[in-house]
Amino acid sequence: MSKKTILIIDDDPIHLQIYRLILESAGFVGLPALVTTRGVDFPESAEVDAVLLDYRLAPNLSARDVAQVVRERYPAASIVILSDMYDAPVDTAPFVDGFVRKGNPAQLLSMLRELVQKTV
Repeated sequence: MSKKTILIIDDDPIHLQIYRLILESAGFVGLPALVTTRGVDFPESAEVDAVLLDYRLAPNLSARDVAQVVRERYPAASIVILSDMYDAPVDTAPFVDGFVRKGNPAQLLSMLRELVQKTV
């Protein structure tokens, strides 16, 4: 069985590294996509099983906007919002499949495992 690829979208390169390590230690392939002032630096060609999307991004780009683009680029991929908020952001609800509060890697990994099993 091949490893599932999780696209990580964040505007902080250190967060990209941290989540990539968390994902890879759990048997996933972590694929970083940095958010810049120009937008998201998506990988050129990659098959993505799920997307981990930080809620607070660059001032000129909202998680809702990015989630819409992700749905177009990777229609089969599940999207999980990662945020320091206590509840799931209402504005992204129509575009995402899950919400995890930062600082809970066990919950994050559990949710991702469940979501990628659905895409098999």
